[in-house]
Amino acid sequence: MTNQCVSLTNAEWSLMECLWESSPRTGREAVEYLKKRVGWKRSTTLTMLRRMTEKGIIKSEKRDGITVYSPLIRREQATIQETQSFLDRVYRGSVSMMLNTIAENEALTKEEIDELYEILRRVEEARE
Repeated sequence: MTNQCVSLTNAEWSLMECLWESSPRTGREAVEYLKKRVGWKRSTTLTMLRRMTEKGIIKSEKRDGITVYSPLIRREQATIQETQSFLDRVYRGSVSMMLNTIAENEALTKEEIDELYEILRRVEEARE
């Protein structure tokens, strides 16, 4: 898998979810998956597969005469990059500003609050 920095569009996220869920997939399998999940037509999926292969986000290879597609970017890597981009763009890189916004505007359950405390405890312990 590549370590390149990439920003995925919403459409690219849909296709990547398809490949992260099960890979490799044939073009036909991707077409069926995306038709059910997001309502894409065959031509849309095939165009996206071609473009994302050209961009180096996914790879294609022939297996027994059938083209199969696999992700070149791990889900975790894409999630980290997208989260950092969002945090920088919306909250000027401030995690505390983001958490404050969430806490003030969302009805957090007791379980969610406990989970946030646990996350913060783990981070603190890892830094000691």
